[in-house]
Amino acid sequence: MNKTLTDQYIPVSSYIVEEEYQNTRLDNCLISKLKGLPRSKIYSIIRKGEVRVNGSRSKPDRRLKISDVIRIPPYRIEEKTLNSPSKSLISLLQESIIYNEDSVLILDKPAGIASHGGSGLKLGLIEAVRQIDSKFKNAQLVHRLDRGTSGCIVLSLKRSVLRRLNTEMREGRVEKKYLAVVEGKWPHKEVCISSNLKKNHLRSGEREVVETPEGKPSTTEFTLLESNKKLSLLECSLLTGRTHQIRVQASNEGFPVIGDNKYGNDEVNTFYRKRGINRMLLHAKEINFPDLAIFCVAKEPDQFKEIFN
Repeated sequence: MNKTLTDQYIPVSSYIVEEEYQNTRLDNCLISKLKGLPRSKIYSIIRKGEVRVNGSRSKPDRRLKISDVIRIPPYRIEEKTLNSPSKSLISLLQESIIYNEDSVLILDKPAGIASHGGSGLKLGLIEAVRQIDSKFKNAQLVHRLDRGTSGCIVLSLKRSVLRRLNTEMREGRVEKKYLAVVEGKWPHKEVCISSNLKKNHLRSGEREVVETPEGKPSTTEFTLLESNKKLSLLECSLLTGRTHQIRVQASNEGFPVIGDNKYGNDEVNTFYRKRGINRMLLHAKEINFPDLAIFCVAKEPDQFKEIFN
């Protein structure tokens, strides 16, 4: 089912920052306020200096203060068709909810669903969740998971709660554990791997992460849970939260995640695809906010066990 938006011209306007958006990034504020305007357009008007904060050009990551005045240039919301989630997707997401309290919503995201739309995808998890229940219409992503990754993903239903959860993550008080099935026999029972990772944007618009001295410090604790001559099941505890961190570090050690089409082994992936493994074997098993008394575990997918049989 589709919904059509009417073509609208929005004249120049100003927004005076209120407490709700205190310490929020400029780009996130505009994404929240300018409904219907694509993220790419929002970043474009910021980059071109058409958005002004207190009369000055600003970067997307500028933290806002109460009473800051944001000048928003005129823009047009072009008529377009928005996809609505199918009944089967609505049912799947409703069944995937594992925590729904105090304006915090945590789902066990199925593999194959992007965290948000964009890059050719009209409908991601966040857009679908907003439509499955009126209580979720203001839902915002607290963090993201790669499209091929399943497991715990956190959403906020209130701006004040979003800020608090973001603070917990930014200050390193959130515990994240993943499961990964990797190629080869992992040689360590427990090992802590640190590397400097930098995110690059390719011409195609995709992101690729490389290890380089100019990158950000990234640390993961890997614990071996099970292995045979061909495969290993690892528990990965993130001490930092960089893009593609586990995937890149495992691959750089010579043990790429099975089904990883970006950093993995094409020949090995084809071998397992023919045997029914049609996803990346990376799963966000657990996310905890100890200071907020939020503890969540997503069940291990059957494929992570079946591949060792």
